[in-house]
Amino acid sequence: MGGISAPGGARTRTQVLIIGGGPSGLLLSQLLDLAGIDTVVLERRSRAHVLSRIRAGVLEQGTADLLRRAGAGGRMDKEGLVHDGVEIAFGEERLRIDLAGLTGGSTVMVYGQTEVTADLYAARDARAGVVIDQAEDVALFGLEGEAPHATFRRDGLTHRIDCDFIAGCDGFHGVSRRSIPADRLAGFELVYPFGWLGMLADVPPVSDELIYASGPRGFALCSMRSPTRSRYYIQCASDEEVSNWSDDRFWEALADHLPADVAAGLETGPAIEKSVAPLRSYVCETMRHGRLFLAGDAAHIVPPTGAKGLNLAASDIHYLSQALIDWYGREGRGGGEEAALVAYPQRALARVWKAERFSWWMTTLLHDLPERGAFGRRLQQAEFDYLKASRAARAALAENYVGLAY
Repeated sequence: MGGISAPGGARTRTQVLIIGGGPSGLLLSQLLDLAGIDTVVLERRSRAHVLSRIRAGVLEQGTADLLRRAGAGGRMDKEGLVHDGVEIAFGEERLRIDLAGLTGGSTVMVYGQTEVTADLYAARDARAGVVIDQAEDVALFGLEGEAPHATFRRDGLTHRIDCDFIAGCDGFHGVSRRSIPADRLAGFELVYPFGWLGMLADVPPVSDELIYASGPRGFALCSMRSPTRSRYYIQCASDEEVSNWSDDRFWEALADHLPADVAAGLETGPAIEKSVAPLRSYVCETMRHGRLFLAGDAAHIVPPTGAKGLNLAASDIHYLSQALIDWYGREGRGGGEEAALVAYPQRALARVWKAERFSWWMTTLLHDLPERGAFGRRLQQAEFDYLKASRAARAALAENYVGLAY
């Protein structure tokens, strides 16, 4: 077990109970702890399982700065890859977006979400943070009153934790959003008719910068985790079976999706991991229900095209941690300013919807959209041509890609 467990069958108390031990929950726990606020994190899976999940790897400048403020940015700054540009390829044409030059110096950091999570676990361990893993059957109660609590099972025993607030950082399928009455939920969803087939391999990246490619066969992304580890994606059916894809088939398909000069530089090797991710956009505007607050994937999902998933979660945590710190006051005693808690959904959603818009735009620009036919492909070509011709258009892309200000 990571951290300290509640005693067997006992009733214990904390100030903020955090559901979910991924990067959102761990980051919130760390920031609140640094402000003198007690937290307990409940995670349904084991730590080993959480750290085995392969996720995104592009951090906005604001996310990187927030990790540094949390005391969890040391390894990122040593091992992460700072990128000041990104490429868009359309057919055989390639266009570099000068992120730093178009935004006044802003960059992104290529550093895997798995590594971010490991760094946050280490930061919590260093401060004796309470992280309870393998917490099963979590249930939330009293959300509309002033004394919420949760129960969970571990090692065959039922535990109860009382608290002032509950932060739901447990993802799209977690218990937190499901604990809000259906008639109180305001949700919006767009499901795309395709997904991404991803492959991780210990081979040098084909380029020093990410390449987003759109061609007759659909979308592809050339990314990386380090100078010797690459992450590649190609567009696929949303119900595609990974078992249908041998390593050789993937590499051949990837080459067919890329400009010829890029494909010629591909180095191939055995897969470390393959997976299919269906694409959807989703926003739950009910980010607060009484003493329950939603953050990260529990509240919203973006297609990965714009690299916004983890970054949106980080901005949620920025706003939520500020609001809770304001409520407790710098002494951590509670009873402080409630206005920031009330305003949390509005502040978070203003950024969420802008990121949803950008991710939708990137997705529709770069993917094969059969339902739009030849007319749609001509519109994509016109959009790409406009990016080439207009510095303002490239600046808008760059501003959104490096991340809008909190």
